[in-house]
Amino acid sequence: MSVLLQTLQQNFGYNAFRGGQEKAIQCLLDGRSAAAIFPTGSGKSLIYQLAALHLPQLTLVVSPLLALISDQLEAMQRFGIPAARIDSTQKPQEVQQIREDIRKGRTKVLMVSVERFKNEGFRRFLSELPISLLVVDEAHCISEWGHNFRPDYLKLPEYKRDFSMERVLLLTATATPRVIEDMCRRFDIAREDVVLTGFYRPNLHLEVRAVAEDQKMEELVQVLEPDAGRSAIVYVTLQKTAETVAAGLRERGVVAAAYHAGMNSVDRASIQSAFMYGQVPVIVATIAFGMGIDKPDIRCVVHYDLPKSLEGYSQEIGRAGRDGETSRCVLLGNLDGLAVLENFVYGDTPEAAAIAKVLRDIQEAGQRFEFQLTDLSTRSDIRQLPLKTLMVYLEMDGLVRPLYSYFAHYRFKLNRTPEQIAAAFGGERGRFIEAVFAHSKKARLWWTVDFEAITAHYPCDRKRIVAALDYLNEQGALQLEFSGMTEVYEVLQPGFDLESVAQGLHRRFADKEAAEVARIAEMLDFFGSNSCLSKRLSAYFGEDTGWTRCESCSVCRHGGVQLRRTRELPPLSRQVVADALVDLQEVLPEEKRTPVLQARFLCALHTPVFTQLKASRLKGYGALEHYRFQEVLQMLADSGA
Repeated sequence: MSVLLQTLQQNFGYNAFRGGQEKAIQCLLDGRSAAAIFPTGSGKSLIYQLAALHLPQLTLVVSPLLALISDQLEAMQRFGIPAARIDSTQKPQEVQQIREDIRKGRTKVLMVSVERFKNEGFRRFLSELPISLLVVDEAHCISEWGHNFRPDYLKLPEYKRDFSMERVLLLTATATPRVIEDMCRRFDIAREDVVLTGFYRPNLHLEVRAVAEDQKMEELVQVLEPDAGRSAIVYVTLQKTAETVAAGLRERGVVAAAYHAGMNSVDRASIQSAFMYGQVPVIVATIAFGMGIDKPDIRCVVHYDLPKSLEGYSQEIGRAGRDGETSRCVLLGNLDGLAVLENFVYGDTPEAAAIAKVLRDIQEAGQRFEFQLTDLSTRSDIRQLPLKTLMVYLEMDGLVRPLYSYFAHYRFKLNRTPEQIAAAFGGERGRFIEAVFAHSKKARLWWTVDFEAITAHYPCDRKRIVAALDYLNEQGALQLEFSGMTEVYEVLQPGFDLESVAQGLHRRFADKEAAEVARIAEMLDFFGSNSCLSKRLSAYFGEDTGWTRCESCSVCRHGGVQLRRTRELPPLSRQVVADALVDLQEVLPEEKRTPVLQARFLCALHTPVFTQLKASRLKGYGALEHYRFQEVLQMLADSGA
């Protein structure tokens, strides 16, 4: 028996590897980086968990969501793998103990979110450690051509180099051939070290039903009936729809609960736990639910509304039937919600003037551009995610280069007297600690660190002050808090042509916008297909199945369907648009009343200026959310708004 198989049996209780697992593990143990493209629920996480037990140093896992980290951590604890996480919810004493366990080799796996790399103390901690393996979960987030692009992920190749991580493992279930190529190029992974096991799962029976909007609830009850009392997930687009549908099911005798990002964390955790233990069989949820959910016996996944993309659809149906038993994946389809789906895309494209505002700030900054994301987002009226993307584009074009990040504000609360803390060091180090305390601003309980005052009175730099406070925090001498994450960039070409760069960036966002809308059109074409759904979905992800019909999807059994609009909207008129804008125009300065901003107000597309204005409380906000954004925008442009 091989050593790997022995570990699999002893630690995980399995007698054999699933397809592709052993190959990926062996690649890592041979010292090479790898990418594992496996369907949802096919055992991707076991690859790094088992490999970590055989690698000499730490395995660092980067994940996009805290929920994913929690679920994976629980699984590793069950398997006897010494693992931990570091996140913002933990107390300093917890973090201190975790760091100590890692330094002494007692912890083999550390899980963090990608944002953790912005923390100065964490980066300094990493620089002390030998790291055998960097694991990037949901690795498709690194590609701007993926369905869930995360700008922070683009920095991971740089982190791998900076902290001398020996090898990397990329994990994802939803990557097209183009995205796989992009992922591997960024981490220099050889094509032969990409393990792709295929996307087709024969136990998932795909079904598309053309259903009028006012008949969906009764159709949903009918869909759930064959598996009454068994686990099911119903996916919807909007939070308010989740609440409405869950209430409708309960009225019809189905035990169901809503789950969405608008609920508090305690309620979400309680509902998720009730679902996992079978107390609530049906969850009606936005896509906030499901990431990392490892429940084997979900018998049915229903899309009450259209999903956002084929990648999202694949990921969501992949939560069904992980025990290998037959499970149904049903779409209740029409085109009534298409405008809402498309409009989400248009909310992320910054206006050209907003892009120019950021570029002007960069030019005026000189050689170094410092900003806090929330502040710059508010000033430029660009949402935070596209603003991050904008900075990544500027970096890729060679105009700026990220230098480092730091927290602008530090404060601490002492657990011992200043004299006791300083006396523990003595000599120059003791005098330095005394200076930090002497020139920080003391309130009743908390001290605010004044870096300028400290460095003016004692020959040191900011980095030493932060390192000392971080050390004292670890030792329990004080409790440290920080805020105001500040990004620092070097401006490589301060004399760039502002107008041409702004236009080029706006075109780039517009191209991405067009690609996202085309992705939705491709998804609609899939649902209206007259050819095997399983075959087409596999082909989308680059798999050649070798067969043409699965004989289990609704097209193979009954033929294709055509999705239609089932609710007619009144035609748009200038008067309707003008009436809906009255309240906004009373509070919005005239110079900001662009057609794009007004269209976003009417279609309920959030933007930072709306937060300042409390726009969602104004009459007219979202009055036209069921109309296509481009149609509303054209109406405003034609009327000279």
